[in-house]
Amino acid sequence: MLRELSGLRPATPVTRSWVPWDADVMAVDIDDHAVEIRVVALTLPLEPVLRDAASALAPSLNDSSWRDTRLRLVVTDVDRGALDSLHVPGDADHTNGS
Repeated sequence: MLRELSGLRPATPVTRSWVPWDADVMAVDIDDHAVEIRVVALTLPLEPVLRDAASALAPSLNDSSWRDTRLRLVVTDVDRGALDSLHVPGDADHTNGS
């Protein structure tokens, strides 16, 4: 389900070798009070991307034993491609500090 979220990808740690399980599960923490999913933003602006993701994930939680827990989407990083899509007229040739 996480791979199907438009504009986001699971925030998983980089591993040096192949792991025998789905590494995306490392982006999810569940306890009695919340389901937390750490993600990397692939597109901006964040608000509609996160709203759509929460709407897409809600049915899965509603059909589980975590239906009464809070869903928390945590953006841990923004992909460079998302930032590259932001164009500021007249600033294309400047870098930070110049």
